[in-house]
Amino acid sequence: MLRALLRRWAAYRYRFVPWIALHLRHKRRTIRYVPEKSKDKIISDEDVLETLLKIFKALFINDFSRQMDYFALLPEVKSKYLKLLTIPYMRSKTTGYNHQSQNIFNPEEVLFNTLGFSITRDRSSLISAGTGVFVTKGFVPKGAVVSMYPGTVYQKYEPIFFQSIGNPFIFRCIDGVLIDGNDKGISKAVYRSCSKRDQLGPFQMSDITWLTPAVLNPLAVGQYVNNCSHNMGANVCYQEFDVPEYFPVELKQYLPNIAYCHDMPIPLRSVVLVALREIKQGEELFSNYYTIVN
Repeated sequence: MLRALLRRWAAYRYRFVPWIALHLRHKRRTIRYVPEKSKDKIISDEDVLETLLKIFKALFINDFSRQMDYFALLPEVKSKYLKLLTIPYMRSKTTGYNHQSQNIFNPEEVLFNTLGFSITRDRSSLISAGTGVFVTKGFVPKGAVVSMYPGTVYQKYEPIFFQSIGNPFIFRCIDGVLIDGNDKGISKAVYRSCSKRDQLGPFQMSDITWLTPAVLNPLAVGQYVNNCSHNMGANVCYQEFDVPEYFPVELKQYLPNIAYCHDMPIPLRSVVLVALREIKQGEELFSNYYTIVN
């Protein structure tokens, strides 16, 4: 019982403001300092967008046989992606590509073929840390988008009290926006409900597979990235990104975020994890759980 409580506290304490204030001086290596809000960017928003479009288009083509609803209602989308079907995949010659068949590759393979690395969830190398995220293949170059933080997006004034009870997966953005990355309980039900609400006929406006073991967007595991320690320094950091209005509608099915309320025309907040250095195969991803903005 006591051991279970200690594990819960170890995961939650980085979100408990009095504990953070008390330990700032003693835990400097687990803090990321940013001079001002506008400087909280490792790479440009354009680079983030380019990466997301690149991997989402590859996933879309890989899932070609599932996209018939889009093609029936949006023929221009079909013509656009038919031109991209000639993109060479590593095993295309041996498998014999057929766009009527199911996926050629699993999502992790698509990620590797597109960005040069793959990641997955596994038991963390840190004692009592639970699940972590590892680079399983290839390597991640410095400045690359390596993961995304999924979940329901709450504005500062929106209710999240019950979802937050015992929940170690709530991410707080610099401007107070919250992202609930818990894939269980009330949080899971809220995300599913909001995703169903925003669905436009057959068109999914968000990815719900991150709530399941079979993740469609392989980047959507960022909530399981553990905090760095004295011995294991941070190799990734969080970067906020607002999804632009012109984001292709057919690719929104891979966005692992949904707004809690859609009454106000606010850009969808997303958070990506960016590599601070080259990360090699077999390494676990570690971040800083809190950022100090001067």
